[in-house]
Amino acid sequence: MTDKTSPVAFLQDELPSDSRHSRQIARRQMIAEAVMAEGSMRIEDLTERFGISLMTAHRDVDELVSRGLFRKTRGIVSAAATSLIESSDVYRANRQASEKKMIAAAAMQFIEPGQAIFLDDSTTVLQMASQLPAKVPLTAITNSLTLMNALKDMHDVTLLALGGQYYNWCNAFMGRMTINEINRLRADAAFISMSAIIDDVVFHQSPEIVDIKRAMFESAAKRILLMDHTKFERRALHSFAHLSEFDVVIVDGKTPADHLERMHSKNINVVVAGGDKE
Repeated sequence: MTDKTSPVAFLQDELPSDSRHSRQIARRQMIAEAVMAEGSMRIEDLTERFGISLMTAHRDVDELVSRGLFRKTRGIVSAAATSLIESSDVYRANRQASEKKMIAAAAMQFIEPGQAIFLDDSTTVLQMASQLPAKVPLTAITNSLTLMNALKDMHDVTLLALGGQYYNWCNAFMGRMTINEINRLRADAAFISMSAIIDDVVFHQSPEIVDIKRAMFESAAKRILLMDHTKFERRALHSFAHLSEFDVVIVDGKTPADHLERMHSKNINVVVAGGDKE
């Protein structure tokens, strides 16, 4: 019988058998979490823990190193700054995946055909990509290379790709050039996700990402926040905006009742994904 608590079981049972790329992302995420927990690990130990070959382990580690997330010396891999790892798309890709899909589905009600929308580089917003064909024609504006690749061949979706300095660790473009491009645009809506909610203020651990999201926020007629329930339990360094500054805050059904009640008491427009609009 397969032990479903083991990393190998997760790869076998939680992902489609034909989804090689999904398995690769999940494995690299678990390697990242393991190294973060230990501080450093021998690459040979990774082969035993995850049931992979030494070649595969080196390939996965080399990818994480190339993104600036880890250091590799003499067969040992060690973690870089925790904040950088937690901002990376590798780390975030499969966390709360089912909740993110539900939140993305709920977000679609706020899109109308013919609109122009900002889509940030978050993995929650990424889940919206596969559902956009139901809202075409549409103009999608993003700094995320992952989203650009997902949308580039989508029929009746006009893709505006925001350029600038490429950041490997989050697979997105950021910096002054990107912000200047955003400032020249006016979109109907911006779909944004952040790292944490603290005292009804949203935070992110990366100042560069905060700057991009703020530019999108200020250049959109409607601001929509997508946050799964774990964001209420996390901490991050850089403040972004109070929840009341968003037109809509979309959360998942696992969000504790006390958080929902508090937001309602402050007249924050909350939508619980999978439920009725509040």
